[in-house]
Amino acid sequence: MIRAVIVEDEVHARTKLRRWLEQEADFELVGEAEDGVTAGKVLTEQRPDVVFLDIRIPETDGLALAERLRAEDAPIVVFVTAHAEHAAAAFDIDAVDYLLKPYDKERFDRCVGRVRETLNSRAAAPRPLVVPVRDASRLLDGSAITWLESEDNYVRVHAGEQNYLLRRTLQDLLDRLGRKFLRIHRSRAVNVAAIATVRPLLRGDAEIGLQDGRTLRVSRRYRQGLKDWLGGCD
Repeated sequence: MIRAVIVEDEVHARTKLRRWLEQEADFELVGEAEDGVTAGKVLTEQRPDVVFLDIRIPETDGLALAERLRAEDAPIVVFVTAHAEHAAAAFDIDAVDYLLKPYDKERFDRCVGRVRETLNSRAAAPRPLVVPVRDASRLLDGSAITWLESEDNYVRVHAGEQNYLLRRTLQDLLDRLGRKFLRIHRSRAVNVAAIATVRPLLRGDAEIGLQDGRTLRVSRRYRQGLKDWLGGCD
C-alpha cells in the first residue's frame, strides 16, 4: 500500500482529496493536517510515502515544509494549490507533481499515476547505507546486502562475507532500503534478489535458501508476504 498524508487547511479541498484517494485500491490515507505544526507531527509519526501538500497553510508555508522534507527517506511531495506562480519553486524542490486548483478527476488520476511511477523507480534498486568500517565509514550499495538481522537495539547487515552492526531498528532500515527487501520474521528480512529457493515446512512455516547457500526460516506471521511476492514473480 502507498501511505498518503493530506496537508490542506480548506475543508472542501481536503474532503475532495480524501474521497478520491479512498477510491484508489493501492493507497492508504494515514493522516491529515490543517496547518504546518500538525503536519510536522503527522509526517514524523506516520512516515508516509507521499504527502499531498497545500502551499498556503497556517503556521508555515508548504514550500518551507517541503524543503525540510528533502532527506533521502522523506515522502515524495505533490503540491496542491490555487496559485500557479509557485510552480517553478515547487519543482526546484523536486515535487513529483503540481495539482492546480480546481483540478478534475482526470488530472488527479494522472497525478497518482506519477506517484506510483516515482515510488516504483525508488524501489527498483535499494538505496545505499552508511556503515562503520574500523574508525571510518563507507557507503554500502543496498543491492549488495543479502539479509538483515535484529540484535537488541542494533541490526546486523549481511553483505557477502562481510557484516556490519548498525544502531538502527529493522523497520528503519526497511523503510530506507525500499520494497526489494522482504520481512520474513520479526527479527529478519531478506533481499528478494538473493532468494534462490523456497521450501514449505510444517505448521505453516517456510524456509528460503539464499544464493550464497545460507537458509533462513520464514515465520507463519510473515509467510503471506512471501506468498504475495511469489505470486508476483514471472
